[in-house]
Amino acid sequence: MNALKIAGEPLPDMPWEERPAGSKEVLWRYTQNPIIGRDALSTSNSIFNSAVVPFQKGRYNYAGVFRCDDTNRRMRLHVGFSADGLRWDIDEADFRLTGADPEIGEWVYGYDPRVAKIGDKYYVTWCNGYHGPTIGIAWTDDFETFHQLENAFIPFNRNGVLFPRKISGKFAMLSRPSDNGHTAFGDIFYSESPDMEFWGRHRHVMSPAAFEVSAWQCMKIGAGPVPIETSEGWLLFYHGVLRSCNGYVYAFGSALLDLDEPWKVTARSGPYLISPRAPYECMGDVPNVTFPCAALHDPATGRVAVYYGCADTVTGLAFGYIPEIVEFTKRHNIL
Repeated sequence: MNALKIAGEPLPDMPWEERPAGSKEVLWRYTQNPIIGRDALSTSNSIFNSAVVPFQKGRYNYAGVFRCDDTNRRMRLHVGFSADGLRWDIDEADFRLTGADPEIGEWVYGYDPRVAKIGDKYYVTWCNGYHGPTIGIAWTDDFETFHQLENAFIPFNRNGVLFPRKISGKFAMLSRPSDNGHTAFGDIFYSESPDMEFWGRHRHVMSPAAFEVSAWQCMKIGAGPVPIETSEGWLLFYHGVLRSCNGYVYAFGSALLDLDEPWKVTARSGPYLISPRAPYECMGDVPNVTFPCAALHDPATGRVAVYYGCADTVTGLAFGYIPEIVEFTKRHNIL
């Protein structure tokens, strides 16, 4: 795997902590987790399932869109900035949307954002309330004003994740069609668009695994951070759900997608990378949840830092090496 090529801009100063001595984990938790507590805002009940990207602004090197449920338990989105990717200044006000057709512009709720840089714009996707959950889209170039586009799909849909570049000349997105509740199904699908407005050419990507093959992902699955392009394919972190005797358990693992036809899965990990174990992952508003939404990586070193929501309450961070994760995914392939 030493010859693995990884696309992306250099990020030598990304957040990082070396693997603990004696650990054999492919992805290991930051020892200072959680990096964002539930009460970082005066109005927040919880801050989790959020997305960050490199972005230069004054003394800041990173920007993000954060899910900050308030003390009314309304699902809101807020902008934040950080110098080091660890300590975040999150705006007390909701993020500002402009330009939407009035038919869809009324804010109902928004949660679980992702951010993808495509060209010179940063595109935000989130679960947007419009007669049920669907995929909202907006773009920004300053993380101050967000220009809202049409919703990508009709309800019900969640986990809209854009690819970081066009594929065969089209914008591309992964999503998880659903219904209006927490039901026992959920497959990942691929869709493409010529203009970030009209989405079609939908293709099935993958379904939950059989319980006897990989139980942590046997109920439903959904795409996590923006896929990372490598010479072995698109590296996708994705969450899976197990219905246990004590309720749902959310863990996450990895898959490799074909570079040119990303709906074709070439490898998929049977074992998880992260599953709820730490107290802050097991205890909170929704116990036993580890839910990835963002990843920073440096192509030169192969380092990756994965941001994930913990128990629907706080935000954690885990580290790894992309070549090791790719090798792990191929070695434990369940296809």
